Amino acid sequence: MKKLTYPERWLRGASLGEQVVNKLRIQIMSGELKKGTTLSENQLSAEFGMSRSPIREALRTLSTEGLIDLQRMGAVVIGLTTRDLHELYDVRLLLEHFVLERLSEVNHDSIIKKLEQSIDQMNTAAKYDDYVEFAYQDLRFHELVIIEANHKRILRLWESIREIILAALLITTEKRFRNDKEAVMPLIEQHHEMIKALKSQNIKRIQDEVKRHFKDTRNTITASLVNEL
Repeated sequence: MKKLTYPERWLRGASLGEQVVNKLRIQIMSGELKKGTTLSENQLSAEFGMSRSPIREALRTLSTEGLIDLQRMGAVVIGLTTRDLHELYDVRLLLEHFVLERLSEVNHDSIIKKLEQSIDQMNTAAKYDDYVEFAYQDLRFHELVIIEANHKRILRLWESIREIILAALLITTEKRFRNDKEAVMPLIEQHHEMIKALKSQNIKRIQDEVKRHFKDTRNTITASLVNEL
């Protein structure tokens, strides 16, 4: 089976350090780099064909995300545990609960249109077997909600977990497309239901739809990633 790599289209405009961290993150989360593997700056510098400075930057980022442990002899891969994944999705649930409730209290016609466009893109991606675009539009749907809330601290919290969430979605979506592409259709429908709930301005309905979506997504991602690690 072909190894999953970070999409080149997502690397346009990225710094050398960002390119390295995105590629290593996928390798760690997909299980290509196993728990306990030691990564040295010299080894990675030779592998990526660049100086040690961007390598060092990438390792610091991965350490902050909890994916590696920086030690004197090199960086040791930790990976993600089931608890890590659950905690990430707990944070997402709390964030989106808050922002969707906030959006339900104001005129949200513009965000509804953007969310519907994102779902259209998900449908197109599914039609053309483009799991990369599907994963991006899945993330984009939720990111639009966060941005529309116009809350700087909430946005900062989101940005602190964005890349690791995107990597998780990419790995899970690739597996879905490879094993059973029809499994993405209920996911699209869940996004439709979230829009309907937002339109209703019914707080209880919004809460229920967000909880249902995140419960299903968390379980799917946990099963996909834990099996890889």
